[in-house]
Amino acid sequence: MPELGPGGRPVGAAWSRSPVYAANGMAATAQPLASQVALQVLRDGGSAVDAAIAANAALGLMEPTGCGIGGDLFAIVWDPASRQLYGYNGSGRSPQGQSLAQLRERIERGKASGALPADLAGIPAYGPLPVTVPGTVDAWFALHQRFGRVPMSQVLAPSIDYARRGFPVSPVVAFYLERGWKVFNREFAGQPALDNIRDTWFRGDRAPAAGELFTNPDLARTYEAIALEGRDVFYRGRLAQAMADYFAGMDGGPEYADFAAHSGEWVTPAAVDYRGYQLYELPPNGQGFAALQMLSILKNVDLAQWPRGSAQVFHYLVEAKRLAFEDVARYYADPAFAATPAEELLSDAYGRERFALIDPQRANPGFVPGDVRVEGEGDTTYLTVADASGMMVSLIQSNYRGMGSGMVADGMGFMFQDRGELFDLNPGHANSYAPGKRPFHTIIPAFVMKDGEPLMSFGLMGGAMQPQGHVQMLVNLVDYGMNLQEAGDAARFMHQGGRQPTGLDEDTLGTLYLEPGVPAATVEGLRAMGHRVEINSSGVPFGGYQAIWRDPESGVYTGATEMRKDGTVAAW
Repeated sequence: MPELGPGGRPVGAAWSRSPVYAANGMAATAQPLASQVALQVLRDGGSAVDAAIAANAALGLMEPTGCGIGGDLFAIVWDPASRQLYGYNGSGRSPQGQSLAQLRERIERGKASGALPADLAGIPAYGPLPVTVPGTVDAWFALHQRFGRVPMSQVLAPSIDYARRGFPVSPVVAFYLERGWKVFNREFAGQPALDNIRDTWFRGDRAPAAGELFTNPDLARTYEAIALEGRDVFYRGRLAQAMADYFAGMDGGPEYADFAAHSGEWVTPAAVDYRGYQLYELPPNGQGFAALQMLSILKNVDLAQWPRGSAQVFHYLVEAKRLAFEDVARYYADPAFAATPAEELLSDAYGRERFALIDPQRANPGFVPGDVRVEGEGDTTYLTVADASGMMVSLIQSNYRGMGSGMVADGMGFMFQDRGELFDLNPGHANSYAPGKRPFHTIIPAFVMKDGEPLMSFGLMGGAMQPQGHVQMLVNLVDYGMNLQEAGDAARFMHQGGRQPTGLDEDTLGTLYLEPGVPAATVEGLRAMGHRVEINSSGVPFGGYQAIWRDPESGVYTGATEMRKDGTVAAW
């Protein structure tokens, strides 16, 4: 039977909805209750940073499929008082006491015993081996110390209350929880680790359904300890000791000294100018510079000469992505261990040089795409908050693959990330595993400036979808004049492939995934150009977008949120 199409609208595209406008404050998150939590903190006197932390805490409870305090956090903050952008890298490091040789030995032991797949080529996604120290709590307190206005106990109070009293699970999160339960049953069948996973999220051996009230009393107690005792309870106090004790009986994982040594760092965002707009991203160990490299390439062609849905536009965007990801694989890593030649990579001259490699009529398989493991569905949450003073926060936070590693310390209510999966096991690579090193990171917040004024705080979650998603949003807004909501609702591509920092290069062309809204003629045109194209109608690979735009003259905010997630924009 034929499917019904979209209804009509008096203004704007029929396939989109209206953006949200407000003057006093705004929050855009992937879960409606989290947006409301942020808004309440704003109305009670909190800054945009206070509200962003509050929303992130709520999402760790309400969207455990994408984030939590077992993961890492990156943020960009526009501070109207100093009129500066500030970046924070809240990513954690590998265990200090584990060498590359020891890690490889542990992997081989796991393969020999049957605990790990015999054909595993890299670091496993589950268990203690991919666990790095979680950096989120440290990042909360660093951001709060510099930009907070209300006590952390007030910031975390709404999430503590929801964790104890319960909240109704939203539909997309319920979908991912069901998927996660199947994965954990497969990966941890018959193992003690499954007990803590089940007791925290899957009581009765099932995932909670959409609309079902869910509680997490363990997380409530953990949040309360952090709220009352501060950062050090998580990294040096009783929570740190409890986490270290949990891993002590395993073959791998962080120790107490790893938690105690953790610190994030303030970093300087870098920008590339694209047709008068400056996109700012954070430097490696994240992949934000990939978006900047894509723009540096794309500004050498006038995309607006073709319709947005044309094969030519998609072709240039995809080829720019593939070129940028060659450099991601070669240079992007923890800057404490490997220098990234940022000035050269982001220069106009290098952008022109790379652009010259694009054949306007044909996909070039010589770009050497790579590892699907990095390109996959990295589950993440992105949020943005703005307050009446003009402060704007772009914040992204994640446990990485699925809900994370499957490691849930007794009575803690959260899962540890599996970011360590993204290390390379080969010596000499920029992203090679080393003790006390931060892995290559996929999560990236973004910010746009124009004429020296803050314009847009935005992000788009989802593994390697993120830099290509950032570029698609900016192209939609700048080259094609879409409004903030239309830019996110429009059909996207996600190119899977391109050389990766894990060093596991397999595919020379990659696969171009398109949403059903891409015209059939464009699909056929891309195939004729040599692209390997697949249509995906699930919405899953294409990320989750949130954005706030500030009018430089009136100060009025415009907000947009992702139709592929559960979120809303809350404002006043």
